[in-house]
Amino acid sequence: MPDVHTVNRSHRSEYLSLRGLRHHILRWGQPLRGQPPLVMVHGWMDVGASFQFVVDAMAGDREVVALDWRGFGLSETTGADCYWFPDYLGDLDALLDVLSPDAPVDLLGHSMGGNVAMSYAGVRPQRIRRLINLEGFGMPDASPAAAPERLTKWLDELKDPPLLRPYATLSDVAERLMKNNPRLAADKAAWLAGHWARPSGDEGQQGFLLNADPAHKLSNPMLYRKAEVLACWQRITAPVLWVEGSEDQLARFWGRRFPREDFEARLAVVPNLQRHVLQDAGHMLHHDQPEALAAVIESFLASP
Repeated sequence: MPDVHTVNRSHRSEYLSLRGLRHHILRWGQPLRGQPPLVMVHGWMDVGASFQFVVDAMAGDREVVALDWRGFGLSETTGADCYWFPDYLGDLDALLDVLSPDAPVDLLGHSMGGNVAMSYAGVRPQRIRRLINLEGFGMPDASPAAAPERLTKWLDELKDPPLLRPYATLSDVAERLMKNNPRLAADKAAWLAGHWARPSGDEGQQGFLLNADPAHKLSNPMLYRKAEVLACWQRITAPVLWVEGSEDQLARFWGRRFPREDFEARLAVVPNLQRHVLQDAGHMLHHDQPEALAAVIESFLASP
């Protein structure tokens, strides 16, 4: 195992009951009078601790809270065989009722978390002061004709649910993280591995499993409906900062299924939008360039 990254700002782990599930949050700093908390929500198959390097790089000592979504990290699983996108909005709404019941917050989301944040900011505009979306592109619009095949695939997967493969050591987990993102330094990968994975705990099985419910791997039986998403985006009243890496991850993920022109048209409906391209960064830009990203975040949050 390589040397493990040393953090600059230690987080505190806390647990909250949100909508009947035990959720894990990470807290940095203390509440400051007149300054809202910055709430961070992670992407699919990630954890709240993923934001540690950005928080380390922030110059100010503001309060930051990162959530482990249900079934990820140290948050409780649902015990069911499916996860539904609207539940993330419900969990976020419940979290903000605890953190800041009487005032709006600053909200940052990465990837899936960015998509949740955008939809939430459109349906609860009064709860968000400023919004930062890190590469939360959304998905290609789906044709209604795709519904039968999608539902068939989902039903088949319910009969043979996915599993998460075990890793022999945390070093193996760190190697997987670096394989997924070659820019990730070995010491940071070693630190993340301890938050991404846990001892399997299963009798007769050694090694480590990712901190994620395998049910997250199932196909979503519900189609992505762009018109409904944009109806939410149009209602956002908070200033929005869109940040993406200089590598074109949209083309890498989707190719011709989700052309850049389509995404640009989506961003155009956001009433108050700023944009920033982070150089030498890919989809995991909060790992690739945490110092540069932290500076962009703090500048946006401090602007009038």
